[in-house]
Amino acid sequence: MELILKEDVKNLGFKNDMVSVKPGYGRNFLIPQGIAVLATPSNRKVMEENLRQAAHKAEKLFNDAQNLANAIGDSVLQIKAKAGESGRIFGAVTALQISDGLKALGFDVDRKRIGLPTEIKTLGEYEATITLHKQVSHKVKFLVSGE
Repeated sequence: MELILKEDVKNLGFKNDMVSVKPGYGRNFLIPQGIAVLATPSNRKVMEENLRQAAHKAEKLFNDAQNLANAIGDSVLQIKAKAGESGRIFGAVTALQISDGLKALGFDVDRKRIGLPTEIKTLGEYEATITLHKQVSHKVKFLVSGE
């Protein structure tokens, strides 16, 4: 089943991408939620026209994402968490905490754009991937330390 995405979907595609999904997933989830529309010839023409009009806006968004990635650079975030004597954290470090750490440094990044490699439950140094644009992703290091 061919669909046109109306918004970004993790592990599937980005807005205005044409994707192929199983019929049940498209018919029962993506279309009713308003996340995608069928890739009919008329919807394809509308998408192409929208892409043509938004080309210069897309270039600006790409440049902004690239500038943000360069500004973040090699910054190392400090994440404080309560931990036991063995170095095990009570709970886990989440993307929200990393987003808050970036805001403290002056960078506004949505938590949904932050990907963690695994569930972080111990003290130490880790690396998260921030997807700023569909062509721009940046790795940021963060140090989890006890309070």
